[in-house]
Amino acid sequence: MAGMDEVRSGAADETRAPGVDALMAGGPIVLFDGVCNFCNATIQFVIERERTPALRFAPLQSELAQGLLERVFGVDEATRLLRGVSGEGDPDSVVLIEDGHGFTHSTAAVRLARHLRAPYRWLAALIVVPRVIRDAAYRWIGRNRYRWFGKTETCRVPTPALRARFLA
Repeated sequence: MAGMDEVRSGAADETRAPGVDALMAGGPIVLFDGVCNFCNATIQFVIERERTPALRFAPLQSELAQGLLERVFGVDEATRLLRGVSGEGDPDSVVLIEDGHGFTHSTAAVRLARHLRAPYRWLAALIVVPRVIRDAAYRWIGRNRYRWFGKTETCRVPTPALRARFLA
């Protein structure tokens, strides 16, 4: 299923990640590279411009993210998402889990824009651009994000006010 932007929930056995279905039913979840400075800044941008505080967040480096990915995408695709296409160990995509579906790469980013206030939510119109073009731009930025913006050794620690929205 590599390269798929969406896979129906239930791809893996629930026993691998107990409680994952309950988490997914609680609203959209954004999984992001927690050691990427660009990714952390993007999450902060989203939090500050979200229409309503409905999104919840977790770093891809967490056990919770692995369980969610296995549940939504299956074990093989979850491993690929966590280690990147190159297999070098760095995630290569933000993941949006919404309504029992998982979205990756540019589709996740564009669907995430729907949760923002105007004018940022208008970026959701980019969904009409063919995915191959959107993903090429997304992957180019993804390949260069550490070089351009740096990398931290630890995942971000949310403020006390945001702690409840960070699942891991």
